[in-house]
Amino acid sequence: MSDAIRSEIDREVAGHPILVYGKGTKEAPRCGFTLETIQFFSSFGYPFEVIDVLENMPKREVLAAMTDWPTLPKVFIAGEFVGDTDILGPMAESGELQSLLEKTFADRGVKPTIQLH
Repeated sequence: MSDAIRSEIDREVAGHPILVYGKGTKEAPRCGFTLETIQFFSSFGYPFEVIDVLENMPKREVLAAMTDWPTLPKVFIAGEFVGDTDILGPMAESGELQSLLEKTFADRGVKPTIQLH
């Protein structure tokens, strides 16, 4: 069963340049950390997806094993596990995250809807 879940996760990660596995959805987050991550990515103006894994313990267990990261949310950018806002915040402050997002979306011809100055 975990192979099927792993394949599903691989497809989801490949299908979204920014993917957040969290508690709740983008429209209805069900935890403060998921809400914080949604607000964080909303400020960059790039499209991102949130997948609710709150009620899906098998998927959460496979994600934890894949990432060696026990907590939610889990953020993937360009197919790579990045962490959560504890990691992303300092990346944004240094400019590393903006460079990663620009590179990720340049390949797809997507420009941010918000211009940060």
